[in-house]
Amino acid sequence: MSGTNSPEAVKKLLENMQSDLRALSLECKKKFPPVKEAAESGIIKVKTIAARNTEILAALKENSSEVVQPFLMGCGTKEPKITQLCLAAVQRLMSHEVVSETAAGNIINMLWQLMENSLEELKLLQTVLVLLTTNTVVHDEALSKAIVLCFRLHFTKDNITNNTAAATVRQVVTVVFERMVAEDERHRDIIEQPILVQGNSNRRSVSTLKPCAKDAYMLFQDLCQLVNADAPYWLVGMTEMTRTFGLELLESVLNDFPQVFLQHQEFSFLLKERVCPLVIKLFSPNIKFRQGSGSSSSPAPVEKPYFPICMRLLRVVSVLIKQFYSLLVTECEIFLSLLVKFLDADKPQWLRAVAVESIHRLCVQPQLLRSFCQSYDMKQHSTKVFRDIVNALGSLIQSLFLVPPTGTPAAANQAGSSNSGGPVSAPANSGMLGIGGGVTLLPAFEYRGTWIPILTITVQGSAKATYLEMLDKVEPPNIPEGYAMSVAFHCLLDLVRGITSMIEEELGKVETEYQVTTEAASSPTQSSEQESQSTSDQMDKEIVSRAVWEEMVNACWCGLLAALSLLLDASTDEAATENILKAELTMAALCGRLGLVTSRDAFITAICKGSLPPHYALTILNTTTAAALSNKSYSIQGQSVMMISPSSESHQQVVAVGQPLAGQPQGTVMLTSKNIQCMRTLLNLAHCHGAVLGTSWQLVLATLQHLVWILGLKPSSGGALKPGRAVEGPSTVLTTAVMTDLPVISNILSRLFESSQYLDDVSLHHLINALCSLSLEAMDMAYGNNKEPSLFAVAKLLETGLVNMHRIEILWRPLTGHLLEVCQHPNSRMREWGAEALTSLIKAGLTFNHDPPLSQNQRLQLLLLNPLKEMSSINHPDIRLKQLECVLQILQSQGDSLGPGWPLVLGVMGAIRNDQGESLIRTAFQCLQLVVTDFLPTMPCTCLQIVVDVAGSFGLHNQELNISLTSIGLLWNISDYFFQRGEVIEKELNKEEAAQQKQAEEKGVLLHRPFHPAPPFDCLWLCLYAKLGELCVDPRPAVRKSAGQTLFSTIGAHGTLLQHSTWHTVIWKVLFHLLDRVRESSTTADKEKIESGGGNILIHHSRDTAEKQWAETWVLTLAGVARIFNTRRYLLQPLGDFSRAWDVLLDHIQSAALSKNNEVSLAALKSFQEILQIVSPVRDSDKPETPPAINVTVPVLIGSMSGSGLSRPFVRTDSIGERLGRYSSSEPPIVTDELEDLNLWWAAWNTWYRIGSESTKPPVTFDKLTFIPSQPFLTALIQIFPALYQHIKTGFNMDDLQKLGVILHSAVSVPISSDASPFILPSYTEAVLTSLQEAVLTALDVLQKAICVGSENMQIMYPAIFDQLLAFVEFSCKPPQYGQLETKHIANAKYNQIQLFAPAEWVALNYVPFAERSLEVVVDLYQKTACHKAVVNEKVLQNIIKTLRVPLSLKYSCPSESTWKLAVSSLLKVLSIGLPVARQHASSGKFDSMWPELANTFEDFLFTKSIPPDNLSIQEFQRNESIDVEVVQLISTEILPYANFIPKEFVGQIMTMLNKGSIHSQSSSFTEAEIDIRLREEFSKMCFETLLQFSFSNKVTTPQEGYISRMALSVLLKRSQDVLHRYIEDERLSGKCPLPRQQVTEIIFVLKAVSTLIDSLKKTQPENVDGNTWAQVIALYPTLVECITCSSSEVCSALKDALVPFKDFMQPPASKVQNGES
Repeated sequence: MSGTNSPEAVKKLLENMQSDLRALSLECKKKFPPVKEAAESGIIKVKTIAARNTEILAALKENSSEVVQPFLMGCGTKEPKITQLCLAAVQRLMSHEVVSETAAGNIINMLWQLMENSLEELKLLQTVLVLLTTNTVVHDEALSKAIVLCFRLHFTKDNITNNTAAATVRQVVTVVFERMVAEDERHRDIIEQPILVQGNSNRRSVSTLKPCAKDAYMLFQDLCQLVNADAPYWLVGMTEMTRTFGLELLESVLNDFPQVFLQHQEFSFLLKERVCPLVIKLFSPNIKFRQGSGSSSSPAPVEKPYFPICMRLLRVVSVLIKQFYSLLVTECEIFLSLLVKFLDADKPQWLRAVAVESIHRLCVQPQLLRSFCQSYDMKQHSTKVFRDIVNALGSLIQSLFLVPPTGTPAAANQAGSSNSGGPVSAPANSGMLGIGGGVTLLPAFEYRGTWIPILTITVQGSAKATYLEMLDKVEPPNIPEGYAMSVAFHCLLDLVRGITSMIEEELGKVETEYQVTTEAASSPTQSSEQESQSTSDQMDKEIVSRAVWEEMVNACWCGLLAALSLLLDASTDEAATENILKAELTMAALCGRLGLVTSRDAFITAICKGSLPPHYALTILNTTTAAALSNKSYSIQGQSVMMISPSSESHQQVVAVGQPLAGQPQGTVMLTSKNIQCMRTLLNLAHCHGAVLGTSWQLVLATLQHLVWILGLKPSSGGALKPGRAVEGPSTVLTTAVMTDLPVISNILSRLFESSQYLDDVSLHHLINALCSLSLEAMDMAYGNNKEPSLFAVAKLLETGLVNMHRIEILWRPLTGHLLEVCQHPNSRMREWGAEALTSLIKAGLTFNHDPPLSQNQRLQLLLLNPLKEMSSINHPDIRLKQLECVLQILQSQGDSLGPGWPLVLGVMGAIRNDQGESLIRTAFQCLQLVVTDFLPTMPCTCLQIVVDVAGSFGLHNQELNISLTSIGLLWNISDYFFQRGEVIEKELNKEEAAQQKQAEEKGVLLHRPFHPAPPFDCLWLCLYAKLGELCVDPRPAVRKSAGQTLFSTIGAHGTLLQHSTWHTVIWKVLFHLLDRVRESSTTADKEKIESGGGNILIHHSRDTAEKQWAETWVLTLAGVARIFNTRRYLLQPLGDFSRAWDVLLDHIQSAALSKNNEVSLAALKSFQEILQIVSPVRDSDKPETPPAINVTVPVLIGSMSGSGLSRPFVRTDSIGERLGRYSSSEPPIVTDELEDLNLWWAAWNTWYRIGSESTKPPVTFDKLTFIPSQPFLTALIQIFPALYQHIKTGFNMDDLQKLGVILHSAVSVPISSDASPFILPSYTEAVLTSLQEAVLTALDVLQKAICVGSENMQIMYPAIFDQLLAFVEFSCKPPQYGQLETKHIANAKYNQIQLFAPAEWVALNYVPFAERSLEVVVDLYQKTACHKAVVNEKVLQNIIKTLRVPLSLKYSCPSESTWKLAVSSLLKVLSIGLPVARQHASSGKFDSMWPELANTFEDFLFTKSIPPDNLSIQEFQRNESIDVEVVQLISTEILPYANFIPKEFVGQIMTMLNKGSIHSQSSSFTEAEIDIRLREEFSKMCFETLLQFSFSNKVTTPQEGYISRMALSVLLKRSQDVLHRYIEDERLSGKCPLPRQQVTEIIFVLKAVSTLIDSLKKTQPENVDGNTWAQVIALYPTLVECITCSSSEVCSALKDALVPFKDFMQPPASKVQNGES
């Protein structure tokens, strides 16, 4: 007190004291003289002290007894005024601390007296307070007396005094303990030996304690005694005491001075021995009491709980637990158990309320709760206090819902219900308090009709009690409805908040420490021992801590969950709901962090259930935690109450109506705002605590999936969910409130999965697994129906994959593996999303900026592309389309950097099968086109073969013709690329090959690849050729055609790149293999007519069967192969088996030529021609060993590659000149081995012969379908011979000629179909040769010319050629038969309408021109060869005549008039040459047989049996007659004059014939005479003349001959006479009627003959005419004259002509006799 020590203060004090004493003396002057004296002496005393001492205050204190005395005496007067004055003075002294112990004692005694007299009670209290607070002089007895004094004043009649006294007591008690604390402070440095406290309860004092401590001890001990209603030991003089006051004092001491009890064993002892038993004893009425059991029913009256005491006891207990828990473990266990009991439903409401408030005080102290857990729950045989507290709160909450609160005035809405114990039925407006009409919605819990308002009680985290503070109340207060519930609710929230924050903080510390140690451990500075020591300590510590944390959670989670779930279900207030959810969320997260799976899942399940509509059957929620929770039940009021399941009739605002996800009962479900709130909590949980969810991801995601479904969120690109319309059923109905929430929810959902990038690998796997199993469920659900499936899981898998690209490897396999399963799902929407997700992931994976980049991490690249390949095994076209679109996009964005991924990508394109629909194939093909156009140079060369395969496979697809055709185009482009980049590709492939070879050797296996022995670059070509070869036998003609053209063009254009040895493979494995397949297909092709080529395409009749279409292919293939043989012969011939190849090729040509198809057979011959026109080639040596010498001008090697074995010239052009230029001068070209070449040609001849003989051999039977070779075919066949013959003429012998003849003959005999004839024969009337006939003659011509210049032994072939030609000549009259086939003559096979649809008839050709031409050839040839020995010997002339006899004898019956005319002229020509030869060889007899033949021929011709046609004109007739005349002239000039060289019979025959000619007209047959109107007068005349000439002038003739002539004449004349006579006779008889025509004709003929005869006789020398003849002639005259009377003018004119010559006989008969005699 610095203020009281200053000189001014001291001076002031002295002045005040003196004035006080003066005042006292004044007051007492009258009544109390002793006092006055004492006062005055006191003044003097004071002055003295002041004067004498420097230390005035100390001196005053020493003398304080005397100084104080006057005042004490004053107090003794009991006069109020004096007393007040004195007390004030004493107080002033006290306040300056100038009172000694003795003085203090005196003062207290004085005060005691005043108290007993009830004087100045307030002033007394004030004085005591000042006395005790200003210094510590008062202690022990004095102190106790002072305290008792205050206590006694507390129990006066006066309220003010009482209250002041109470306050003073409190202050005094505090002072006592403060002194002790101060004393301890002072002695803190002196370490005292603790002395064991004896077990005795020494009442007076405890010797070990220091003075202040002793006072405190005594005071506290007595307080206990007093509360326990025992006599105090120290506070002597107490008269009465209340328990409530005592308890308050105890509480304040315990609360304010805990260190006293904790530091001093004596005090601890008091706590244990006194306080706790006391509390327990006082609690007893509360424990025993049962509400509702009246006292009457039990024999012993039960003391009723008394609110003031009970409440104070609870306060004490709170303090004890809070401050002295560590001292009173066992006692606290009892207290806590009691607290729990007080919550029972059968306790009074107020008791439950204060108990729950007390518990709330504990709940806000997490460290304390932790201690409970450690001390009780974790001990073996101890009560599970912590668990019980939580469960009790739960039970309290449940019971409040079940049993309506009693002991409270009925709430406004329950006024009617009088039964306090029974359940209260809440009216319908429950939750609305109707007050004054205005309705306000209060925050409340509502459950099964019980409505409990939520009161705002306290700020969160502080336990501010209401009823524990009601110290002035004696009666139990009215507890408002909902109070207990609200506190209990807050208890739970605070409990959760406390525990979780505490544990998480500690966990955090442990984790950071752990990190620090591990970091330290990794730094080499620390010594290992020390470090390991610290680590192990820390580990132990952590294990202990972790055990506590786990126990805490395990102890409380069930109760918490039960209570929170119930509250969540009942809550109608958003804020309350939020708090409950937050508690559940923090608990779930905590359990997750501690790895307590069951509890974690249980909390999550609760949130999940809250999110879904009531009774929503979600199996995953029901199964996991049902077991954990269902067996939990709490006993309340003796009956067992099961955990309450959520109720459905909640009065929540419905914010959304939607479809339940399949598998739920049908119809709609409603979502309330609370569901949405829960959902947001769930999202929050997943978002913030994803790392600890582990397997609970399943629960969380399943629930979210259902919610998303009900809210109608649908996945959009990237997997984010956006509000979309529901597809089926009543549309989802959303309120505007929730509509605004949806984007937020969708956003949070996306963020949730975005945050998965921060999860550790294990958690991420949990998430992926959960999504996968969720997706599997969705897949199961979607089976068997095509309702809209839930795509939540798939969408989220995609989203998760996308955000975790940086570590995609760890989740790629499970992720894509599952998505591939989804892609196979029958539900199209499901599949589509599976594919969408998969392809998006692949694309994202490839574009992501990985570290290291993909180009350096091939494994990862292949891993990413692999699922794309896997998709190929899925058959659904929509999936494949996605796959291909993905490929297309990958190509467009990543094509340049695919590298090792190419085989996979190409594999995907190649995996498209034929049956997979057009659009798929088209998309895949687009990809391929892109590859071929843009990416060939960027891909590894090893992939080129795959490109070829894939392109080929598209060619084989039969869905879309254009694609097949375009793919063939691509193959062409590819081949071009190979050609241009040949060297680069070859280098790279060889390198690769070497590497593979090495690997194979290391593994000890053989290297497998197609076409193995060939070098890799050649293999590439061979693969290309093989692919094209496959396409050449495609079922579709257009494809075959295109492929064939491409194949042969490629081989043609780029074949030079191949190594020489590879050609062997090309020929055998590619070309011949192809030919075999084409031949087989063609021969087995269908002959059915194809109606149309798909769509509206019309098919030309030449392609309207499969067979015809295959024919085209065969043609193309054969031609291509032949062309290659032709152009590349210089390469092929040096190959060892060229001749074998040649044979195979010829065999193919033969089978094609003999195929029953005109097109094929003709083409085969064209190919045959092509290979035969080959110049004998220069053989290409295997490889030029030496580079070309300088003198070769043509630069061939465009860039010879280095490397001995691999060098191959890349030749771009291929002319013969260059080929020749390849050889250096040192190595001249090797001439082809002649013999080998001859063999080739003879092989060709044999083939030709086989083709000819087979194709022209007539079939055995004929029907509509019989195949007859066409004219162009035969023509081509025959045209081949001349070229072929040039090569084989040296060895060509008679046998071969025979064979040839057969073929030529057969070929010409083949008929043509009548519908083709107009094309082959321009028209019937023109005498034109067909090209076939031309060819046949050309062939013979070639032969003939060859024979001509050939050796002697070849000339024996002439007769054979004549035979052949003469056979052809015969065709003019007798067309050849073709087997049994009936041919119509072409003249009859006219096209007429009726026959259009009849089967084609076969028409024999018009052979006349051919025969005539052959005849001309014969004549020419004969003219050249008449004298050849062979010709003479083989009787060629006779054969010619024999052959000509046929047309000559037919004459007018010949098919063509020109034939016999030509025959005559030819005969004349031949005879003019041949007869001299015959005469020459007359003696040899070689011509003997010819003469009769010749005679017969003349006979047949001149006296033909055929009748001239009616329409023959006179001029024609005369011309024909002149031909007859020519023949007779020939006889007269060439034969008769040489009669002596000619056999006699022949001459005789001739004469007979002439005779017959001259009398031909006198045919006995009238009919003939009648028909032959035009008599051959000239002919007869000529015959006569010749006859006469040779009869009469030829002196050499024998008499016999002359006789024959004369005989003939006389017969003639005699016949004339008879005819005339008959005519005259008939004329006379017939009168006016004209005679028959024939008779007239006959007479005219006779008349003409007569005139002719007379003329002839005149011309003949007279001596040659017999006299008889003349006589006969003249004898005719009278008869002629008689005819003059005839009526016919024609006869008259003829008669005139006959009569005129007779004038020569009109002369006088001179020497008639001589004449007659001579």
